[in-house]
Amino acid sequence: MSGGPRRVVITGAGTINSLGHDVGSTLAAMREGRCGIGPLELRDVERLSVQIGAQVKGYDEQAHFNRQQIALYDRFTQFTLLAARQAMAQSGISFSDEESEMSGVVLGTAGGGVNTWDENYRSVYEEGKNRVHPFVVPKLMNNAAASHVSMEYNLRGPSFTVATACSSSNHAMGLAFQMIRSGMCRAMLTGGAEAMLCFGGVKAWEGLRVMSKDACRPFSANRNGMVQGEGAAVFVFEEYEHARARGAEILAEVAGFGMTSDAADIVMPSREGAERTMRIAMRDAGLVPEQVGYINAHGTGTAANDKSECAAVAHVFGAAADDLMISSTKSMHGHLIGGTGAVELLACIMALREGVIAPTIGFELPDPECALDVVPNVAREARVEAVLSNAFAFGGLNAVLALRAA
Repeated sequence: MSGGPRRVVITGAGTINSLGHDVGSTLAAMREGRCGIGPLELRDVERLSVQIGAQVKGYDEQAHFNRQQIALYDRFTQFTLLAARQAMAQSGISFSDEESEMSGVVLGTAGGGVNTWDENYRSVYEEGKNRVHPFVVPKLMNNAAASHVSMEYNLRGPSFTVATACSSSNHAMGLAFQMIRSGMCRAMLTGGAEAMLCFGGVKAWEGLRVMSKDACRPFSANRNGMVQGEGAAVFVFEEYEHARARGAEILAEVAGFGMTSDAADIVMPSREGAERTMRIAMRDAGLVPEQVGYINAHGTGTAANDKSECAAVAHVFGAAADDLMISSTKSMHGHLIGGTGAVELLACIMALREGVIAPTIGFELPDPECALDVVPNVAREARVEAVLSNAFAFGGLNAVLALRAA
């Protein structure tokens, strides 16, 4: 590879989340506006004040992993490996010794092995045990999933984990994009995962008082908070000429990336920070507002996020905002925290490839401070040339991806 910046494309995708255990079932749920949020099924749920979440139901770890693997893989790692298998199968890419040295893994997660922390704190503090399993540390560490993916597919290039709360996946995918575009790598497995839906994970989030007890209703005037989800999505990002030379099907092109810090508040979002990040992503992609047809919003269903994000979009897009569609798929699959941007990228790819815009479900009452086309309740058919995927995290850490149709 030589010359200027390389083009970067997506050649494989995989997921497991509350809407489905693969990409096909997930996109079908998004098209139908189905909700993956329901009553939590976990130990001591009666002690929680928030008892709903977007849980992965019908999942049997023993159907996918042997006993030794289960002892080593936290739930978030299991989800990651399953999503990676799907992405690799669709892509058809393989990694010889030379290829493996030019390929790697960048994944996002906020909590890492939260289930492992929870189980072992119970074991020591509640049950009074004085020993834990020898694999507790390698099981709970945030880089566990990235490391196991690298070992599974002989990826010997840059491999690491990004933890920037709710922007983790977008930061990971943005860095993967930049490494390929710069010529450092030819292909990267990238995305993110989260599995915080255990007693300790939910109890910690209850303390913030931002959680809904009944539903996630982004942009609706009667919204009352976010709903947590779990799962993973993983993609194969690949240098365009490399993908074309091997005859790979291209799902979409990653065209630009922006990242900023608010440097303002640990939990309150900044309109200005969101604006700057979207502008940087579009400038990086060579896009003007009129070319962007859809934004997958951060859209958590909290008043602070929804209002600041809509204000930022309106300010960035100006008159073009009248023709812009923006939706929050968190209304269906919940907020996967560090994994959420990866699952949301599936909706962006669907918009570009199928001309289907995923809806914001649960929308009941218009909010004058969110006066945009939020694609309420029902998916829409519309051809779009380019899309943005927004992620704005606690700590004021923002990451926006820009994609074009292949």
